[in-house]
Amino acid sequence: MSGKSGSVVIEFRDVGLYLGGKEITQNVEFNVRKGEFVCVIGASGCGKTTLLRLVSGLYQPTTGSVHVDGKKVDGPSRDVAIVFQDYSRALLPWRTAAGNVSLALEAIGMPRAERADRIHALLGKVGLAQHAAKYPSQLSGGMQQRLQIARSLAQGASILLMDEPFGALDAMTRQSLQDEVLELAADTGATVLFVTHDLEEALYLGDRVVALYSNPGRIARIVDIPLTRPRNQLSTREEPDFLHLRRELFGLMEEIHA
Repeated sequence: MSGKSGSVVIEFRDVGLYLGGKEITQNVEFNVRKGEFVCVIGASGCGKTTLLRLVSGLYQPTTGSVHVDGKKVDGPSRDVAIVFQDYSRALLPWRTAAGNVSLALEAIGMPRAERADRIHALLGKVGLAQHAAKYPSQLSGGMQQRLQIARSLAQGASILLMDEPFGALDAMTRQSLQDEVLELAADTGATVLFVTHDLEEALYLGDRVVALYSNPGRIARIVDIPLTRPRNQLSTREEPDFLHLRRELFGLMEEIHA
C-alpha cells in the first residue's frame, strides 16, 4: 500500500510492450497516487525508462493500458513533463535560462506580457533568479538540471517523470538537488515517478520503491518507505529503518541479478 491517501493519478494495467520483436515489459501493474514520490529501480535495460515513456504517451503498450487521471494515455499531455538525465541536450543552447523557461510558456499560449513575472518566479524557485540572462553553456551541470526542472514546472505539469536526472552530477550537487526536488514536490503537490539505479537515492526520495526484473521488465517487488519527512541527508541516512531498508533492497537486487 502507498503512504499517500490521495486519488490514483498514474495507473499501469497489465502493461506489456514489444519493440522490434523484443518483449520489453510484461504484466506491469501498479498505481501512483496524487502527490506520491515513487522510485523505480532495476538493472540497465530492465525497462525503467520505458515506463516513463509509456506514461508520457511517447510509447503505446502492446497489451494492457496506462491511465493518467483516469484517462487512457494515447499521446503526450501538458500535464506530464519529463526531466531527462542528459540536461545538456534537453536545453536550447541559443536561448538564455529565461528563454528556455519561456519556451514552455510559449507552448501553452501564455501571453508575452505575462511571461516575465512567471519566468522570474520559476527561476527563483530553483535558485536561478540571478542567472536568467546566462546561456546553458555558462551554467554548471547542477544549474542546467535546475533549469530543466523549472521549464517542466513552467508548462504547468502536475506529474514529473524523472529519468536518472542526477546520475551525471557530483555527489554534493546530487544531494543538494535531491533536497530541492523533494521541496519542490512538497510545495507544488506534484506527483513524481523517478527512475534511478542508486538504491540509497531511491530510499531517500521515495514513498515507495518499485523494483523490476529484467528481460522482460516486470515487477519484482514494491517496497513501502515509511521514513519521516522532511528528510535530512545526514540524519535520515543514519536511521535504523533506512539502514534496514537499504539492506533489504540490496538483497533484493542481488536476487534479481542472480
